[in-house]
Amino acid sequence: MEVIDRISEIIGTRVHRPREIAAYAAARERASTLMDIDGGLVVIAADHPARGSLGAGSEPFAMADRVDLLERLCVALGRPGVGGVLATADVLEELLLLGALEGKVVIGSMNRGGLAGTVFEMDDRFTGYDAAAIARMGFDGGKMLLRIDPEDPVTAATIEACARAITDLADRGLIAIVEPFISHRIDSRMRNDLSAEAMIRAISVTSGLGCTSAYTWLKVPVVPDMERVTAASTLPVLLLGGEVPDDPEQAFAAWRKALQLPNVKGIVAGRSLLYPADGDVAQAVDTAVSLL
Repeated sequence: MEVIDRISEIIGTRVHRPREIAAYAAARERASTLMDIDGGLVVIAADHPARGSLGAGSEPFAMADRVDLLERLCVALGRPGVGGVLATADVLEELLLLGALEGKVVIGSMNRGGLAGTVFEMDDRFTGYDAAAIARMGFDGGKMLLRIDPEDPVTAATIEACARAITDLADRGLIAIVEPFISHRIDSRMRNDLSAEAMIRAISVTSGLGCTSAYTWLKVPVVPDMERVTAASTLPVLLLGGEVPDDPEQAFAAWRKALQLPNVKGIVAGRSLLYPADGDVAQAVDTAVSLL
């Protein structure tokens, strides 16, 4: 059945039977955890809308149509070799009701408070999942964004909150996936520094957060000199897909090269796979899987 045919059912559950969402979660077939992944992992990311980041490629509101987004997600999650999904509670619950999370690694997005384009963008408060809710839903871990702006004092609160979340997840045996950047406000807009030196510094700070790093994974973009970047830590690394690339072949080639590095264990990609320039989600996902 197409997603569009199930929307009234999803809305009906939300209105009349909200407790069923927890029941669906309890009955879901679980996947092997990230710690059991050996051959590489492809995770589809869809937590962008909750931060007000709705654009993909040249379309500023590409992710604003929820039915279209869910259809793309279901196509992606149905492709062979796709291991899991990363999203906020609203999206994960919709996918749960659609039956699309069976046997998948599921990562809950935790801090979405630094809304894109706002004056408080660096204040990345935890407005999504917490560790207790992730454990209660039977999911596998939580993801957090850690942007470090040397000139913005609210960075300190975000660092502290991420450290606390890492510890809370580890106490429950759950993976913490941290996406670290050194960031600066340029012409009133936040920009991430994608130099090798900046990424090395961000990774070094992140590796030391929390009471243990035993369950911490990194989510990092492919940048120049990835050998030096990944050598900054022994933590497992998942490659960040990022924006829809102008040259997909070049992007895939960069992923392929980075995946040869010893602590790189897979790919987390959202818009670049869900909204490819040619519109073929299945082909984009299959290409990403083939890189592993």
